[in-house]
Amino acid sequence: MGPRLLALIVKEFLALFRDRKSRLAVIVPPILQLLIFGYAATFDLEHATLAIYNEDSGAFSRDLIGRFERSPAFEVVGYLRSEEEIKPLIDRKGALLVLRVGEQCSANVAQGESCAVQALIDGRNSNTAMLALNYVRSIITDFNEERIEQTTGTSLPARLAIRAWFNPNLESRWFIVPGIVALLAMIVTLVVTALSVAREREAGTFDQLLVTPLRPWEILIGKAMPGLIVGVGEASLIVAAAVYWFRVPLVGDLLTLYPALIIYVLSIIGIGLMISSFSATLQQALLGSFLFIVPAVTLSGFSTPIANMPDFMQALTYLDPMRYFLTIVRRVFLEGAGSEYFWNDLWPMSLIAVATLSLATWLFRHRMY
Repeated sequence: MGPRLLALIVKEFLALFRDRKSRLAVIVPPILQLLIFGYAATFDLEHATLAIYNEDSGAFSRDLIGRFERSPAFEVVGYLRSEEEIKPLIDRKGALLVLRVGEQCSANVAQGESCAVQALIDGRNSNTAMLALNYVRSIITDFNEERIEQTTGTSLPARLAIRAWFNPNLESRWFIVPGIVALLAMIVTLVVTALSVAREREAGTFDQLLVTPLRPWEILIGKAMPGLIVGVGEASLIVAAAVYWFRVPLVGDLLTLYPALIIYVLSIIGIGLMISSFSATLQQALLGSFLFIVPAVTLSGFSTPIANMPDFMQALTYLDPMRYFLTIVRRVFLEGAGSEYFWNDLWPMSLIAVATLSLATWLFRHRMY
C-alpha cells in the first residue's frame, strides 16, 4: 500500500469521525438495531393463547389436556362449554388455538381405538400458526409414544385433526403479501418526504423558496402532497398485484381499507418531514430514514409476532404506526372485517399522524429562519 493511498484512507477516516453527526450515524444505528433485532426478531413461540373444549370427562382426556396445560409453549386462557363459543373466541383473537377433545374419547382408547383431537387455529398469521401446530404435533406425538409403551394397542391413542381458519392451507403468501402493502407504502412515502427539504437545502434552492409569497404551511403542504399521492398510489398498485397476480383473497371492502391507508400515510409523512427538517444534506436524510425504517418494520409484527417480544419492546410497538395498519390490512384481506372492528387501531394511528404532522410543522417553521 503506497503512502499516498494510506494518507487518503487516513484522511477519509478523520473526515468521517471528526463530524459529530457522522460519528453518531456510524455508532448509534447499529447498536439500536442490534438491540431491537436481538430482542424483537424471534421465531420462538412462548405462551401462545390456548382454549380447551373437552367433550369427554375420562382420565385419558384429562391426562392429554394436562400435557398442554404444563407446556411452556401454551397459556390456557379458558375452558369452553359449547361449540358455539369457538368462532367468536378466534374472531376476536381471544385465543390462537382451540383444542377440542371429542366425545367418548377415553372409552374409545380403552377399547383400543383412537381418540379424536381437533386443533382449531387462527390462520391469519401463518407463521405463528405453523409454529403453534408444530408444538401441538410434538406434544401429541410424545404423548402417543408414552401411551403405546404402556399398552399393547396398535392404533395411536390420540389422532390429531387440524383446521385453520381464515387461511385454510396456511399459505405464507396470504400473510406476507398484505403486509407488503404497509411496508412499501412506508418506505416510498418516507423517502419521498424525507428527501424533499434536504434536497432543497443541499441544492441551495431552499432560500429561494423562502422569499416566495408562499406561507410556511403552504410550503409544508406542497412538500407533503407528493408523499401522500405516491404512498397511496404505491399501496393501490400492491393491493391490485396481491389480488390479481398473487391470488390473495380480498374478502373485505376497499372502502374500509383506504381511510386507514390515508391516515397511515399521513403519519409516515409527518415522520418523513421531521427527518427532512433535521437534515442538511441528502445523506443525512437517507441515514435518518434508514434508522427509522428498520426498527419500525421489526417492531410492527411484519415477520415476528409482537406477543413474543419482551414487555418493554411491546410497549415501544405502540409508537409504530405500521403496527396498527398491518393489523387492519391483514384483517381486511383475510377475514373481511369492517371499520367497526378497527377503532382500537384507527385512533392511535390518527393520534400519531396528528402528533407527527404538528411536530413537523413546528420544526419546519423553526428551522426556516
